[in-house]
Amino acid sequence: MIAAMLLTCTSVAAFAETSPLQSPEGQTDTVAEHLRRGLAYLEQGNYAAAKFEFETVLRLDDLPPDVHQQADIYADAARAYLGGSRWLPSGYALIGFGHYHENDTVAGTGDTNDNFFSARAGGRLNYVMNDASALNFSLDYRYRAYDNANRRDDSDLRWNANFSHGFGDTNLAVGIRGRASYRGNGQTRNDYGVFGTLRFLANPVDQFNIGAEFRRRNYPQGPLRARSRNIAELTAGWTHAFEGGRTSFSLNAGAGREFATDNRPDGDSNFVNISPSLDFTLSDHWSANVFAWWQKDRYNIEHTNSEGADNVVGIATRNDDLWEVGGGLTWTFGTGWSLNPELLYIADKSNILAVNYSSTELHFTLRKDF
Repeated sequence: MIAAMLLTCTSVAAFAETSPLQSPEGQTDTVAEHLRRGLAYLEQGNYAAAKFEFETVLRLDDLPPDVHQQADIYADAARAYLGGSRWLPSGYALIGFGHYHENDTVAGTGDTNDNFFSARAGGRLNYVMNDASALNFSLDYRYRAYDNANRRDDSDLRWNANFSHGFGDTNLAVGIRGRASYRGNGQTRNDYGVFGTLRFLANPVDQFNIGAEFRRRNYPQGPLRARSRNIAELTAGWTHAFEGGRTSFSLNAGAGREFATDNRPDGDSNFVNISPSLDFTLSDHWSANVFAWWQKDRYNIEHTNSEGADNVVGIATRNDDLWEVGGGLTWTFGTGWSLNPELLYIADKSNILAVNYSSTELHFTLRKDF
Protein backbone atom coordinates (compact mmCIF):
# COMPACT_ATOMS: atom_id res chain seq x y z
CA MET A 1 0.00 0.00 0.00
CA ILE A 2 2.84 2.41 0.88
CA ALA A 3 4.52 1.74 -2.46
CA ALA A 4 1.25 2.40 -4.26
CA MET A 5 0.75 5.67 -2.39
CA LEU A 6 4.28 6.81 -3.27
CA LEU A 7 3.71 5.90 -6.92
CA THR A 8 0.40 7.78 -6.92
CA CYS A 9 1.91 10.92 -5.37
CA THR A 10 4.85 10.81 -7.82
CA SER A 11 2.61 10.43 -10.86
CA VAL A 12 0.32 13.27 -9.78
CA ALA A 13 3.24 15.58 -9.05
CA ALA A 14 4.78 14.78 -12.43
CA PHE A 15 1.46 15.44 -14.14
CA ALA A 16 1.22 18.88 -12.51
CA GLU A 17 4.86 19.79 -13.23
CA THR A 18 4.67 18.87 -16.91
CA SER A 19 1.35 20.64 -17.49
CA PRO A 20 1.57 24.19 -16.10
CA LEU A 21 -1.08 26.73 -16.98
CA GLN A 22 -0.27 30.38 -17.45
CA SER A 23 -2.56 33.25 -16.56
CA PRO A 24 -3.03 36.15 -19.00
CA GLU A 25 -0.36 38.04 -17.06
CA GLY A 26 2.14 35.21 -17.61
CA GLN A 27 2.02 33.95 -14.03
CA THR A 28 1.46 30.29 -13.22
CA ASP A 29 -2.21 29.66 -12.43
CA THR A 30 -2.09 27.99 -8.99
CA VAL A 31 -5.85 27.38 -9.09
CA ALA A 32 -5.44 25.29 -12.23
CA GLU A 33 -2.52 23.40 -10.71
CA HIS A 34 -4.61 22.21 -7.75
CA LEU A 35 -7.61 21.45 -9.92
CA ARG A 36 -5.57 19.39 -12.36
CA ARG A 37 -3.99 17.43 -9.52
CA GLY A 38 -7.49 16.83 -8.14
CA LEU A 39 -8.69 15.53 -11.51
CA ALA A 40 -5.66 13.23 -11.71
CA TYR A 41 -6.43 11.80 -8.26
CA LEU A 42 -10.07 11.35 -9.23
CA GLU A 43 -9.06 9.44 -12.36
CA GLN A 44 -7.08 7.05 -10.13
CA GLY A 45 -10.05 6.51 -7.79
CA ASN A 46 -8.43 8.44 -4.93
CA TYR A 47 -11.59 10.36 -4.05
CA ALA A 48 -10.49 11.83 -0.71
CA ALA A 49 -7.19 13.20 -2.07
CA ALA A 50 -9.05 14.63 -5.06
CA LYS A 51 -11.48 16.42 -2.75
CA PHE A 52 -8.57 17.80 -0.67
CA GLU A 53 -6.99 19.33 -3.79
CA PHE A 54 -10.27 20.79 -5.00
CA GLU A 55 -11.04 22.28 -1.57
CA THR A 56 -7.70 24.07 -1.51
CA VAL A 57 -9.01 26.50 -4.14
CA LEU A 58 -12.80 25.95 -4.34
CA ARG A 59 -15.53 26.15 -1.68
CA LEU A 60 -18.80 24.37 -2.39
CA ASP A 61 -21.39 24.14 0.40
CA ASP A 62 -24.18 21.63 1.06
CA LEU A 63 -22.63 18.67 -0.71
CA PRO A 64 -24.04 15.10 -0.46
CA PRO A 65 -22.62 12.73 2.20
CA ASP A 66 -20.78 10.48 -0.28
CA VAL A 67 -17.10 11.54 -0.72
CA HIS A 68 -17.03 10.05 -4.23
CA GLN A 69 -20.05 12.15 -5.17
CA GLN A 70 -18.51 15.23 -3.54
CA ALA A 71 -15.34 14.79 -5.60
CA ASP A 72 -17.40 14.41 -8.79
CA ILE A 73 -19.26 17.68 -8.10
CA TYR A 74 -15.99 19.49 -7.48
CA ALA A 75 -14.62 17.92 -10.67
CA ASP A 76 -17.44 19.41 -12.76
CA ALA A 77 -16.51 22.87 -11.43
CA ALA A 78 -12.81 22.17 -12.03
CA ARG A 79 -13.40 21.20 -15.67
CA ALA A 80 -15.50 24.32 -16.21
CA TYR A 81 -12.71 26.51 -14.82
CA LEU A 82 -10.03 24.76 -16.90
CA GLY A 83 -12.29 25.22 -19.91
CA GLY A 84 -12.09 28.98 -19.45
CA SER A 85 -15.08 29.79 -17.24
CA ARG A 86 -14.65 31.95 -14.13
CA TRP A 87 -18.31 31.74 -13.09
CA LEU A 88 -19.09 28.28 -11.68
CA PRO A 89 -22.82 27.73 -10.93
CA SER A 90 -24.19 24.48 -9.49
CA GLY A 91 -27.32 23.31 -7.71
CA TYR A 92 -29.29 20.42 -6.25
CA ALA A 93 -32.80 19.33 -5.32
CA LEU A 94 -34.07 16.65 -2.91
CA ILE A 95 -37.36 15.06 -2.00
CA GLY A 96 -37.87 12.48 0.71
CA PHE A 97 -40.02 10.86 3.33
CA GLY A 98 -39.37 9.45 6.76
CA HIS A 99 -40.62 8.37 10.16
CA TYR A 100 -40.00 10.23 13.41
CA HIS A 101 -40.36 8.57 16.82
CA GLU A 102 -39.91 10.10 20.28
CA ASN A 103 -38.27 7.45 22.44
CA ASP A 104 -38.35 9.07 25.88
CA THR A 105 -39.27 12.68 26.54
CA VAL A 106 -40.97 14.83 29.11
CA ALA A 107 -41.25 17.95 26.97
CA GLY A 108 -42.73 16.22 23.88
CA THR A 109 -46.31 16.83 22.77
CA GLY A 110 -48.72 15.04 20.49
CA ASP A 111 -48.31 11.65 18.85
CA THR A 112 -44.80 10.25 19.29
CA ASN A 113 -44.89 8.40 15.94
CA ASP A 114 -45.09 10.76 12.97
CA ASN A 115 -44.46 10.30 9.28
CA PHE A 116 -43.13 13.26 7.35
CA PHE A 117 -42.41 14.56 3.86
CA SER A 118 -39.27 16.57 3.14
CA ALA A 119 -38.07 18.78 0.30
CA ARG A 120 -34.87 20.72 -0.18
CA ALA A 121 -33.29 22.81 -2.94
CA GLY A 122 -30.25 25.02 -3.22
CA GLY A 123 -27.69 26.60 -5.44
CA ARG A 124 -24.14 27.91 -5.46
CA LEU A 125 -22.36 30.57 -7.48
CA ASN A 126 -18.58 30.81 -7.39
CA TYR A 127 -16.45 33.36 -9.20
CA VAL A 128 -12.79 32.29 -9.31
CA MET A 129 -9.98 34.71 -10.12
CA ASN A 130 -6.52 33.93 -11.48
CA ASP A 131 -4.75 34.97 -8.27
CA ALA A 132 -6.34 32.07 -6.32
CA SER A 133 -9.07 34.36 -4.95
CA ALA A 134 -12.77 33.61 -5.23
CA LEU A 135 -16.19 34.98 -4.34
CA ASN A 136 -18.57 32.26 -3.12
CA PHE A 137 -22.34 32.42 -2.63
CA SER A 138 -24.91 29.79 -1.66
CA LEU A 139 -28.60 29.45 -0.77
CA ASP A 140 -30.23 26.37 0.77
CA TYR A 141 -33.96 25.95 1.49
CA ARG A 142 -35.33 23.04 3.59
CA TYR A 143 -38.93 22.10 4.30
CA ARG A 144 -40.48 19.29 6.35
CA ALA A 145 -44.21 18.61 6.84
CA TYR A 146 -45.50 16.10 9.42
CA ASP A 147 -48.71 14.11 9.19
CA ASN A 148 -49.49 15.08 12.80
CA ALA A 149 -51.49 18.32 12.97
CA ASN A 150 -50.23 18.92 16.52
CA ARG A 151 -46.59 19.06 15.42
CA ARG A 152 -45.25 22.11 13.60
CA ASP A 153 -43.88 21.92 10.07
CA ASP A 154 -40.31 23.16 9.61
CA SER A 155 -39.13 25.73 7.08
CA ASP A 156 -35.54 26.94 6.90
CA LEU A 157 -33.58 29.18 4.49
CA ARG A 158 -29.78 29.27 4.87
CA TRP A 159 -27.41 31.64 3.10
CA ASN A 160 -23.66 32.17 2.82
CA ALA A 161 -21.44 34.77 1.16
CA ASN A 162 -17.67 34.73 1.52
CA PHE A 163 -14.33 35.68 -0.02
CA SER A 164 -11.62 33.03 -0.16
CA HIS A 165 -7.95 33.12 -1.12
CA GLY A 166 -5.41 30.36 -1.58
CA PHE A 167 -1.83 30.49 -0.31
CA GLY A 168 -0.06 27.44 -1.70
CA ASP A 169 -1.69 24.49 0.08
CA THR A 170 -3.72 26.76 2.40
CA ASN A 171 -7.09 28.38 1.77
CA LEU A 172 -8.63 31.14 3.90
CA ALA A 173 -12.27 32.20 3.71
CA VAL A 174 -13.99 35.07 5.52
CA GLY A 175 -17.62 36.01 5.15
CA ILE A 176 -21.14 36.22 6.50
CA ARG A 177 -23.81 33.55 6.81
CA GLY A 178 -27.12 32.91 8.49
CA ARG A 179 -30.54 31.33 8.34
CA ALA A 180 -34.20 32.30 8.64
CA SER A 181 -36.42 29.62 10.20
CA TYR A 182 -40.14 29.22 10.81
CA ARG A 183 -40.74 27.77 14.29
CA GLY A 184 -44.51 27.28 14.19
CA ASN A 185 -47.48 29.35 15.41
CA GLY A 186 -46.22 32.45 13.60
CA GLN A 187 -42.82 32.36 15.33
CA THR A 188 -39.54 32.80 13.48
CA ARG A 189 -35.85 32.49 14.24
CA ASN A 190 -33.12 34.52 12.54
CA ASP A 191 -29.43 33.64 12.71
CA TYR A 192 -26.70 35.84 11.22
CA GLY A 193 -23.01 36.27 11.85
CA VAL A 194 -19.45 36.57 10.59
CA PHE A 195 -17.00 33.69 10.23
CA GLY A 196 -13.55 32.70 9.04
CA THR A 197 -12.15 29.25 8.18
CA LEU A 198 -8.65 28.14 7.27
CA ARG A 199 -7.95 24.87 5.45
CA PHE A 200 -4.45 23.42 5.26
CA LEU A 201 -3.41 20.47 3.11
CA ALA A 202 -0.50 18.93 5.03
CA ASN A 203 0.05 16.10 2.52
CA PRO A 204 -2.07 14.10 0.05
CA VAL A 205 -3.81 12.21 2.90
CA ASP A 206 -4.17 14.78 5.71
CA GLN A 207 -6.21 17.98 5.73
CA PHE A 208 -6.61 20.30 8.73
CA ASN A 209 -9.01 23.19 9.35
CA ILE A 210 -9.60 25.82 11.99
CA GLY A 211 -12.42 28.32 12.23
CA ALA A 212 -14.04 31.08 14.24
CA GLU A 213 -17.56 32.48 14.19
CA PHE A 214 -19.63 35.09 15.97
CA ARG A 215 -23.38 34.94 15.36
CA ARG A 216 -26.65 36.24 16.74
CA ARG A 217 -29.62 33.90 17.24
CA ASN A 218 -32.72 36.04 17.43
CA TYR A 219 -36.32 35.10 18.17
CA PRO A 220 -38.09 38.39 17.41
CA GLN A 221 -41.45 37.60 19.02
CA GLY A 222 -43.52 35.04 20.88
CA PRO A 223 -42.74 32.74 23.84
CA LEU A 224 -39.36 31.74 22.36
CA ARG A 225 -38.06 35.32 22.48
CA ALA A 226 -36.24 34.61 25.77
CA ARG A 227 -33.98 32.18 23.91
CA SER A 228 -32.33 34.97 21.88
CA ARG A 229 -28.58 35.03 22.40
CA ASN A 230 -25.10 35.67 21.00
CA ILE A 231 -22.82 32.73 20.20
CA ALA A 232 -19.03 32.80 19.85
CA GLU A 233 -17.33 29.57 18.74
CA LEU A 234 -13.88 28.26 17.79
CA THR A 235 -13.56 25.04 15.78
CA ALA A 236 -10.79 22.72 14.61
CA GLY A 237 -10.76 19.57 12.52
CA TRP A 238 -8.62 16.89 10.89
CA THR A 239 -9.43 14.52 8.03
CA HIS A 240 -7.25 11.53 7.16
CA ALA A 241 -7.65 9.46 4.00
CA PHE A 242 -6.64 5.83 3.65
CA GLU A 243 -7.40 2.74 1.56
CA GLY A 244 -6.20 4.62 -1.51
CA GLY A 245 -8.51 7.55 -0.82
CA ARG A 246 -11.66 5.42 -0.78
CA THR A 247 -12.07 5.82 2.98
CA SER A 248 -11.63 8.88 5.19
CA PHE A 249 -11.86 9.57 8.89
CA SER A 250 -12.67 13.03 10.27
CA LEU A 251 -12.47 14.41 13.78
CA ASN A 252 -13.93 17.86 14.47
CA ALA A 253 -14.13 19.74 17.76
CA GLY A 254 -15.44 23.08 18.96
CA ALA A 255 -15.73 25.29 22.02
CA GLY A 256 -17.61 28.49 22.68
CA ARG A 257 -19.93 30.59 24.78
CA GLU A 258 -23.56 31.69 24.56
CA PHE A 259 -24.12 35.10 26.13
CA ALA A 260 -26.40 38.17 26.09
CA THR A 261 -29.13 35.89 27.47
CA ASP A 262 -30.82 38.35 29.85
CA ASN A 263 -34.19 36.63 29.62
CA ARG A 264 -33.14 32.98 29.44
CA PRO A 265 -33.93 31.19 32.74
CA ASP A 266 -30.64 29.27 32.76
CA GLY A 267 -28.49 32.26 31.81
CA ASP A 268 -25.26 32.25 29.80
CA SER A 269 -23.49 28.99 29.03
CA ASN A 270 -20.18 27.54 27.91
CA PHE A 271 -20.03 24.54 25.59
CA VAL A 272 -17.58 22.07 24.08
CA ASN A 273 -18.27 19.51 21.36
CA ILE A 274 -16.57 16.76 19.40
CA SER A 275 -17.65 14.82 16.32
CA PRO A 276 -15.91 11.83 14.69
CA SER A 277 -17.10 10.50 11.33
CA LEU A 278 -16.13 7.76 8.89
CA ASP A 279 -16.89 7.75 5.16
CA PHE A 280 -16.07 4.79 2.94
CA THR A 281 -16.68 3.86 -0.68
CA LEU A 282 -18.02 0.33 -1.12
CA SER A 283 -18.11 0.28 -4.93
CA ASP A 284 -18.47 2.64 -7.87
CA HIS A 285 -22.15 3.19 -6.97
CA TRP A 286 -22.38 2.46 -3.24
CA SER A 287 -20.93 4.23 -0.22
CA ALA A 288 -21.63 4.49 3.51
CA ASN A 289 -21.03 6.96 6.31
CA VAL A 290 -21.37 6.94 10.10
CA PHE A 291 -20.93 9.79 12.58
CA ALA A 292 -21.33 10.75 16.20
CA TRP A 293 -21.63 14.17 17.86
CA TRP A 294 -21.47 15.10 21.53
CA GLN A 295 -21.80 18.50 23.18
CA LYS A 296 -21.57 19.54 26.81
CA ASP A 297 -23.49 22.66 27.89
CA ARG A 298 -22.86 24.23 31.30
CA TYR A 299 -25.16 27.08 32.34
CA ASN A 300 -24.41 29.72 34.99
CA ILE A 301 -27.66 30.54 36.82
CA GLU A 302 -28.62 28.52 39.87
CA HIS A 303 -32.28 27.74 40.48
CA THR A 304 -34.47 25.17 42.14
CA ASN A 305 -34.02 21.95 40.26
CA SER A 306 -36.63 19.22 39.77
CA GLU A 307 -35.61 15.61 39.91
CA GLY A 308 -33.70 14.95 36.70
CA ALA A 309 -31.45 12.50 34.94
CA ASP A 310 -28.97 12.39 37.82
CA ASN A 311 -31.64 12.47 40.55
CA VAL A 312 -30.49 15.81 41.96
CA VAL A 313 -33.03 17.88 43.85
CA GLY A 314 -32.36 21.36 45.22
CA ILE A 315 -30.38 24.39 44.07
CA ALA A 316 -28.39 23.58 40.92
CA THR A 317 -27.16 24.92 37.61
CA ARG A 318 -28.32 23.22 34.44
CA ASN A 319 -25.86 20.82 32.75
CA ASP A 320 -26.72 19.11 29.47
CA ASP A 321 -25.12 16.31 27.48
CA LEU A 322 -26.35 16.33 23.88
CA TRP A 323 -25.79 13.27 21.67
CA GLU A 324 -26.36 12.49 18.01
CA VAL A 325 -25.41 9.21 16.34
CA GLY A 326 -26.27 8.40 12.76
CA GLY A 327 -25.30 6.93 9.45
CA GLY A 328 -26.53 5.99 6.05
CA LEU A 329 -25.98 4.43 2.66
CA THR A 330 -25.76 6.23 -0.68
CA TRP A 331 -26.58 4.66 -4.03
CA THR A 332 -25.59 6.77 -7.04
CA PHE A 333 -27.09 6.17 -10.48
CA GLY A 334 -27.55 8.00 -13.73
CA THR A 335 -26.02 11.45 -13.99
CA GLY A 336 -26.09 13.28 -10.65
CA TRP A 337 -28.80 11.08 -9.09
CA SER A 338 -28.51 9.45 -5.67
CA LEU A 339 -30.73 7.65 -3.16
CA ASN A 340 -29.84 7.98 0.52
CA PRO A 341 -31.45 6.06 3.43
CA GLU A 342 -30.34 7.47 6.82
CA LEU A 343 -30.86 6.62 10.47
CA LEU A 344 -30.48 9.28 13.19
CA TYR A 345 -30.64 8.89 16.98
CA ILE A 346 -30.77 11.99 19.24
CA ALA A 347 -30.54 12.08 23.04
CA ASP A 348 -30.53 15.19 25.24
CA LYS A 349 -29.60 14.29 28.84
CA SER A 350 -29.89 16.95 31.53
CA ASN A 351 -30.07 17.31 35.30
CA ILE A 352 -33.29 19.26 34.64
CA LEU A 353 -36.03 16.73 34.06
CA ALA A 354 -38.19 18.88 31.80
CA VAL A 355 -35.59 19.17 29.02
CA ASN A 356 -34.68 15.48 28.69
CA TYR A 357 -35.43 14.22 25.19
CA SER A 358 -34.71 11.30 22.86
CA SER A 359 -35.81 10.47 19.31
CA THR A 360 -35.08 8.12 16.43
CA GLU A 361 -35.58 9.07 12.80
CA LEU A 362 -35.47 7.07 9.57
CA HIS A 363 -35.23 9.17 6.42
CA PHE A 364 -35.10 8.30 2.70
CA THR A 365 -34.11 11.02 0.20
CA LEU A 366 -33.78 11.18 -3.57
CA ARG A 367 -31.23 13.77 -4.70
CA LYS A 368 -30.34 15.34 -8.03
CA ASP A 369 -27.15 17.41 -8.44
CA PHE A 370 -26.71 19.58 -11.51
